[in-house]
Amino acid sequence: MSSSIGIRRFIVVIVFDGVDLLDVTGPPEVFALLQREVDGATGYDVVLAAETMDPVTTSAGVRILPDATFQDVSGREIDTLLVPGSVEVDDHRRVHALTDPTVVGWVKTLAGRARRVASVCVGAHLLAAAGLLDGKRATTHWSTAQQLAADHPSVEVDADPIFIRDHEVWTGAGISACLDLSLALVADDFGEAAALRVARQLVMYLKRPSGQSQFSVPLAPLSTTRRIEDLRHHITRNITAPLTVADLAAHAHVSERQLTRIFKTELGMTPAAYVESARVEVARNRLESTDDSLERVASTCGFNTTDTLIRAFRRTLDATPTEYRNRFRYCARGTGPARP
Repeated sequence: MSSSIGIRRFIVVIVFDGVDLLDVTGPPEVFALLQREVDGATGYDVVLAAETMDPVTTSAGVRILPDATFQDVSGREIDTLLVPGSVEVDDHRRVHALTDPTVVGWVKTLAGRARRVASVCVGAHLLAAAGLLDGKRATTHWSTAQQLAADHPSVEVDADPIFIRDHEVWTGAGISACLDLSLALVADDFGEAAALRVARQLVMYLKRPSGQSQFSVPLAPLSTTRRIEDLRHHITRNITAPLTVADLAAHAHVSERQLTRIFKTELGMTPAAYVESARVEVARNRLESTDDSLERVASTCGFNTTDTLIRAFRRTLDATPTEYRNRFRYCARGTGPARP
């Protein structure tokens, strides 16, 4: 940790047309709140940098004004280069990360002036395209993790953690995880106590550690075949049924071997793994929104016993159902998170 009272750190946030809005605005909000929690001039000077000074239209349609051009900041010593991302969604609602060659070139240039580099969500694709993740472990949003691994085999992609630090290169996962990543940067700079105070200002229930799983279970993107889509809907509608490979093969009118091959090709997992992830997703929602006992959750989600439920949660989310509920459950009237 490099904590020092009186230091102000120069942060450059990359912006470009189509950038995800929360990727851009989330981290500066965390950094700005730090000033409420510390004495003196400690904190951050945040600059939004773009190729030109023209307004940038974000993915949300909101326009933002850059503070400087890439050229302007290229002559300065940068403490942290923050790189958000952008995506496009195809006709099948599949998400693809975008990488503009001009932006990639500037990311590579500015990274050479920076003490550390951090990507937010799919911004990891820009870091990878700039060669900054070669030989490193990195994360990104689960929906584009396979793309990142396929496009950049030299990157060790781990889609599970909410953020990863590999020396002075940081990568964050989902959009909301930008807050966790930003808090981790604050903790690295000014101490854990300051970061926890900022987390309270943000009304974040807990400041999550880097190893925390991306809790929402990613039930694979839409399949290209009607047969698999029918099976997915069948699983959802009959979540408490046995749903064995034999049951699913009979429903799809294929052999068990063919069914397994189809699932691995289309969804990248076995039928059993998919069924378990679907059940965990249903259980996750019930733990968030109800006061049902673990026995009740297990029975209504297709898990025969609470032990089976617990093992599935540990495999999928690296947490027990009780830990998950304590973190994410909301009171019946929506007044706030449940207490442990």
